[in-house]
Amino acid sequence: MHRFFNSVPAAIAWRYAAHSAMVGIAIWNEARPAPAIPDLLLPHIPKVAWIANHNYHIWLLCYIPLAVWLWRIDRRAFLHFLWLGGALSLVRGLCIPLAGLGPCDGPDVNAGISASTMWHSWLAIVNPFTALTTNAAHVGLTKDMFFSGHVATTFLLWLYARPHRLLGPLALAAHLTVTAAVFLAHLHYTIDVVGAWAITGAMYAYAVNRWPVRESPGAELR
Repeated sequence: MHRFFNSVPAAIAWRYAAHSAMVGIAIWNEARPAPAIPDLLLPHIPKVAWIANHNYHIWLLCYIPLAVWLWRIDRRAFLHFLWLGGALSLVRGLCIPLAGLGPCDGPDVNAGISASTMWHSWLAIVNPFTALTTNAAHVGLTKDMFFSGHVATTFLLWLYARPHRLLGPLALAAHLTVTAAVFLAHLHYTIDVVGAWAITGAMYAYAVNRWPVRESPGAELR
């Protein structure tokens, strides 16, 4: 069992499976009519069209290279990051229908969609090629509100990258860039961002207390 949890391919498979399950729950939630809620900050933040259109690519550029860097310099932390990231994704999947929030920008266009539409949307979003080269995520996911996955994933990456002198500040800058993009794209309500920080921070604190990332305080940092 220890060998399984120490396997990078197993951890990546878990992270992908958890993401796919979360997307499935979020797409099921798309069929439910949901109300928009008033937001304290969004009316005062201009929406930037190009950021809205490319928010997924901005997230990828701020997330994947730094996650790979963490893998290169701190394999143990990277494994911890993947296993907890999968759990965080599943928690997000549960929170989305529990919150039941409608789009924060625009009409509720997916209310009442068919099972066939859900299935094709899910396939397009969990397929990395179509997720990157089409607008599948923008069309299929309009109500995956609480909590923000963009903010949660980059915040979690920063929490694991903090001990590293160069990677830590870069991960923080990437997280702040993604958070700014979320607001400028009108992608989430403010409470979705605050909730992402709170839930991610709480899960990280529990996980590192229960399963320490480092075996000793003197572990080498780069």
